[in-house]
Amino acid sequence: MKVSVIGAGHVGATVAQRIAEKKLAQEVVLVDIIEGIPQGKALDMWESAPIEGFDGKVIGTNGYEETAGSDVVVVTAGLARKPGMSRDDLRDKNAEIIKSVTEQVVRYSPQTMIIMVTNPLDVMTYVAYKVSGFEPNRVFGQAGILDTARYRTFLSMELGISVRDIQAMVLGGHGDDMVPLPRYTTVSGIPITQMIAKDRLDAIIERTRKGGGEIVQYLKTGSAYYAPSAAAVEMVEAVIHDAKRLLPCSAWLTGQFGIRDTYAGVPVILGKNGVENIVEIELTDEEKAMLQASANHVKQNIEALKI
Repeated sequence: MKVSVIGAGHVGATVAQRIAEKKLAQEVVLVDIIEGIPQGKALDMWESAPIEGFDGKVIGTNGYEETAGSDVVVVTAGLARKPGMSRDDLRDKNAEIIKSVTEQVVRYSPQTMIIMVTNPLDVMTYVAYKVSGFEPNRVFGQAGILDTARYRTFLSMELGISVRDIQAMVLGGHGDDMVPLPRYTTVSGIPITQMIAKDRLDAIIERTRKGGGEIVQYLKTGSAYYAPSAAAVEMVEAVIHDAKRLLPCSAWLTGQFGIRDTYAGVPVILGKNGVENIVEIELTDEEKAMLQASANHVKQNIEALKI
């Protein structure tokens, strides 16, 4: 297997490192426009192979020729948020970047899967879908996996219980209008509402919505990358291993949940064919309204694109 990562910033470099260390590909290609950065980071990673025990190659490059024949391409290229910026503020600037990246990806790897990580996530996934001309199952974004991980982490902090025993799912657009689902949140099968008071649960849900911004405020000049990279690699792993994982991803909707012609985070079965099925779980009227409002926000941003 061959996986290419576009963008050698903190997220992209960490994605490449995790893929190499997890032995998910025989060749990992790290691409960036800044001369020397992908080459240096890739060589540094490859030199860790004797210690970490992986045999795959890690190659850094400023062009796309080395990505030819990639089975999966993870796109992290783009501008990161700064304090005071929303994900939507990045829309037009990153859309131009993603358009150019997608054209090169398609040129060298016409059979690949594209996993989008760049913000605003759902809108950039749409850009890659339209520019690539790929079937929608081959272009999807890392959305609810990261949001769900943050939600589970905050619940673990509150309860003093292992994150491994907390099951949850967050749907909707990857942004401040994401849709956590307390009804589907359990601790080893025990409903979360039996373990946390409503006011505390509401506070945790709000912190989840603002989770990315909280890290931006701390870092000042960058945004999160450890958790986003882990979320992206979970998707890569599901595709490469044909794992049939049920994961919340940004997928193209054609009427599911009453939503059409936009990307939004929904439960999907992820395997070797990418998004193999969209699972329409039962939602209350309130949850459905929240999901539709989140999707409409994405749709408005798509319609406002300047590409």
